Amino acid sequence: MKFYINKQVTRLFSAALFASSLTACDDFLNIIPLNDVVLENYWTEEADVASVVNSCYAQLESGDCLKRMLVWGEMRSDNLTTGAGAPQDIIRIAEENLLETNGYAKWESFYQCINRCNTVIHYAPQVQAKDPNYTEAELKANIAEATAIRSLCYFYLIRTFRNVPYVTEPSIDDTQNYQVPASGFDEVLAHIIADLEAVKNDAIRTYGEYSDDNMNRITRYAIYAMLADMYLWQGDYQRCIDYCDLIIDYKKEQYDDMLQESSSFIENVELYGEFPLISEAPYGSSYAGTAFTEIFGEGNSFESIFELNFVDSETRENLLTKDFYGAYNSTNVGQLAACPYLNAQVADGSNPYFKRTDCRVYENMSGESTVSIRKYVTAGVEFRTNTTTGSAPTVTEYTRSNNVGNWIIYRLTDVMLMKAEAEVQLAGNVGDGSSLTSEQEARYRTAFSCVSAVWKRANNKRVATTDTLVFEDYGTSRLSMENLVLDERQRELMFEGKRWFDLVRLCRREGSNTRMLDKVMQKFSENTAALRIRLSTPDALYFPYHEDELKANSYLVQNPAYENENITTTE
Repeated sequence: MKFYINKQVTRLFSAALFASSLTACDDFLNIIPLNDVVLENYWTEEADVASVVNSCYAQLESGDCLKRMLVWGEMRSDNLTTGAGAPQDIIRIAEENLLETNGYAKWESFYQCINRCNTVIHYAPQVQAKDPNYTEAELKANIAEATAIRSLCYFYLIRTFRNVPYVTEPSIDDTQNYQVPASGFDEVLAHIIADLEAVKNDAIRTYGEYSDDNMNRITRYAIYAMLADMYLWQGDYQRCIDYCDLIIDYKKEQYDDMLQESSSFIENVELYGEFPLISEAPYGSSYAGTAFTEIFGEGNSFESIFELNFVDSETRENLLTKDFYGAYNSTNVGQLAACPYLNAQVADGSNPYFKRTDCRVYENMSGESTVSIRKYVTAGVEFRTNTTTGSAPTVTEYTRSNNVGNWIIYRLTDVMLMKAEAEVQLAGNVGDGSSLTSEQEARYRTAFSCVSAVWKRANNKRVATTDTLVFEDYGTSRLSMENLVLDERQRELMFEGKRWFDLVRLCRREGSNTRMLDKVMQKFSENTAALRIRLSTPDALYFPYHEDELKANSYLVQNPAYENENITTTE
């Protein structure tokens, strides 16, 4: 394993003595300050802890980390292809021609973040012993923040590489051994779940009623969302549901409280079934786009649970959306584009992904042969929803003044669809007959209610007398319900770094890549037979270790899928 920081920790904290803030310094570890500052002289007061905690968030917001969140979680899926000016590393991933030399097989940006978290967990207790103003509760809250960020980093790493070195001690001096064997996926997952369970009650519940920190920093509910996601991967579906319910109930309480306090609030948020969601077209409005504008344009919306903040910055840019999706003041395609079949023939009603009433297809992308991604890029959209068959609405985009769209890690509809997936899996383990048991039907109906609420908000059907999403069309088989949830997750979370991970989770659960292949192979027109064979193995779901990591850590053993490279796509 290559930390790239084992000789720089003293420098890191020395730099803090001369810097007013560590938060916005993406190349923080490259600062070369005085070498004779003693490490312990830095960790003396609460502000020292706060600055390094802030640097953990800053590292997550760096371009290297952000871009990997998207590339690792979505690039290989059936959502994305290359756009304009894509670099070779991206082109190779899109072609499924992954090599151990690919830059996106590097993981040091995430291990840098992990090391910062480890230093907080290691040194913060010493500060609490020295600084009488630094309370025990504040110490525990800071450790909960650092633990959650570290766990999130490891969660990205295992979903991408499967087996990774698991380190919880900071790299402090050159006497430490930095060659660490990779721990298995299940082992690391169990560790990070246990870590979060241990600190969840120490995390801040809220930073203030209207504070953006409730979305931009780790809260108890952000940890609940991580645990729900991790238990979903672990296959502990009831615990996944339990944590989803804690978040959903919290949002219901928020809705009820704000309903009493502010009549203007409910102009945009309303109940879809039992779930409070931001409406696409609030009552009295003939235009859609409100949910998109508040969630992806303005950021820090009612539905947010945890997102990385750029909106309030005048200097920091979201390099993921700027480079991959396109600059704020342009309708040009970025380095990535949506697969053309996603929005083809929507207006005439023949698109298999989106109904013509679905606001998301008009908000998230535009174009035909080359489809630009608009999610996160624009500050807001507006269009009429009462379009006639065969006619697409005219969408008005409101551009940003700079590239400062927030990047969302977890939001409410994501949690609702996690719950739906877990309910379907639990129902599948109840009863053996061809007809549903009462418990199966109850779980299927619960899952359907989650999906239906997300779908209704997006389709914005106010005057329809019947719902075109009908339980009886799906609720008779596990496969139908699984596909319903999987398809809705694709529509709702498209371009948010979720789709490939969803498909990997499906493959792991089934012990087969067949359903994933049926979806992903449609974006390829060349080498399809060879690619299908290559992607059919479990090993191929994961990235290779980069050659630099193999050289630096003799304990690492390359993923077998990349030991004998024999596929070369045409350029």
